[in-house]
Amino acid sequence: MLVAGAEADSEHPIASAVIAGARGRGITVPAPAAFDSVTGKGVQATVAGRSVLVGTATLLAENGIDTAELEQISTELAAAGKTPVLAAVDSYPAGVIAVADTVKGDSVSAIAALRELGLHVVMISGDNARTAAAIAGQVGIDRVLAEVLPEHKAGEVRRLQAEGRQVGMVGDGINDAPALAQADVGLAIGTGTDVAIEAADITLISGSLAGVVTAIRLSRATMRNIRQNLFFALIYNAVGIPLAAGALYPLLGLRLSPMVAAAAMALSSLSVVGNANRLRRYPIKPLPTTEAPAVEPHREVGAGQRESLAT
Repeated sequence: MLVAGAEADSEHPIASAVIAGARGRGITVPAPAAFDSVTGKGVQATVAGRSVLVGTATLLAENGIDTAELEQISTELAAAGKTPVLAAVDSYPAGVIAVADTVKGDSVSAIAALRELGLHVVMISGDNARTAAAIAGQVGIDRVLAEVLPEHKAGEVRRLQAEGRQVGMVGDGINDAPALAQADVGLAIGTGTDVAIEAADITLISGSLAGVVTAIRLSRATMRNIRQNLFFALIYNAVGIPLAAGALYPLLGLRLSPMVAAAAMALSSLSVVGNANRLRRYPIKPLPTTEAPAVEPHREVGAGQRESLAT
């Protein structure tokens, strides 16, 4: 009850899950008398006259609370791909709540399709390293940037760009907006927040990662089409202009009739337009049916955690 009450004024998805879980168990969720959200770490609130902290081990440690007795169960939950949420009441550790985000059915196939396209898939998450690695392993992602605070996501994108990579970022939350804007191409999930959609270059109508695969395939088909159209436009001119200038007249006595030149020009335009219209009938290929490959994700902590470890 106290934990759900502390989360009552939070807009974070984890808070919504905690409140839904409490109500599903018939627990009345009280309104907090005081509430403060600590970005990337959790919340602190006063509920029923009790001081309640809900969030990461870092949040509790910063408030002088020893979380040693909660570490084992937190580690076990994280290894199972669940996000452990620690709670403390009146400066004493009170328990751990597990929140799990179900992996969508087509995620494994979508990641496999992206790899087949020659892309290197990296997962950026605010979750602790164990939880993020467990989820990444389920879908076949071999590199994880974990424990990334919201304000550092754009920095992680810049770090990937500094490695010489062209970065496409997929996100749906308010916290993803700066990273979406920083990326070379930002793709917002259409079911996400308006801020993320505004910051992105491409908005995917559905919440499925299959849309990312289709967008990349279509973009590559478009670039091929553009190169083909340039060829069609240039080949007519490369052949027609010398003929119109009489290049063959000294040898064969041939001249290019103005009617033929006009027809060739029209045919050039029709070739370009007709080829471009093929994209209207672009076939959306189904995702490959596959299982996630056995990978051991390479875990890296976020910028904020690297700085704290360095000091």
